[in-house]
Amino acid sequence: MSAVPKIELSGVTKSFGNKHVLCGVDLNVGVRESVVIIGGSGTGKSVMLKCILGLLKPDAGSVKIDGQETVGLKGQALDEHQAKFGMLFQGSALFDSLPVWQNVAFKLLQAHGMPRKEAKERAVATLASVGLGPEVGELYPSELSGGMQKRVALARAIASKPEIIFFDEPTTGLDPIMADVINELIVKSVREVGATAVSITHDMASARKIADRIAMIHEGRIIWQGSVKDIDHSGNPYVDQFIHGRAEGPIKMQIRKL
Repeated sequence: MSAVPKIELSGVTKSFGNKHVLCGVDLNVGVRESVVIIGGSGTGKSVMLKCILGLLKPDAGSVKIDGQETVGLKGQALDEHQAKFGMLFQGSALFDSLPVWQNVAFKLLQAHGMPRKEAKERAVATLASVGLGPEVGELYPSELSGGMQKRVALARAIASKPEIIFFDEPTTGLDPIMADVINELIVKSVREVGATAVSITHDMASARKIADRIAMIHEGRIIWQGSVKDIDHSGNPYVDQFIHGRAEGPIKMQIRKL
């Protein structure tokens, strides 16, 4: 692992009006490391990813990729920064009006300007890597099962061979068996591409499968991080409550009375 982290967040803060979402996030992700971020809804996981991507500008703090500051990038510099990323969205987020192969090749066609014939060949090869035949490339997303849509979304995320891949709740809506299939494919795909991976998930089975290291965010801060094998004896009551799904504990859910 390189001495310079692939991703380095230092003191990152972000507020929306009076709502303080990130309150000083510090997190390093090593080259080719797979880090899973866990935490309850509204704790800042997605906002943190958007700050790394450059979709949101932090109010304060530093976001470095390969040791280079990225906060405030604009124009071509921002485009080059964002070209390093692949993304598997929650719910897959496929384009209904495009056949599967064009979904997979979307970034290759739109951002890289790859010729259609070459892009289609890359898309078909990438679909094969996630266990889907070339005939699937001619179908539309509405013709696919949820598990197949997730495979297509994974193929799209890795088709451009990105340096960094984000996985946003990659197993949401899948049955336990298909979720495990997707987890296996994520591990295989990230290894083959040689990418650094950052995932958001509430699914602890998924986290244990795909992570080298797990970090928990709570109230806008990273409150614990460690290896997968250490999470069951973290000594942190917030982590313990979350991973066991207990209603009782220091994490209090806000419930609005009707």
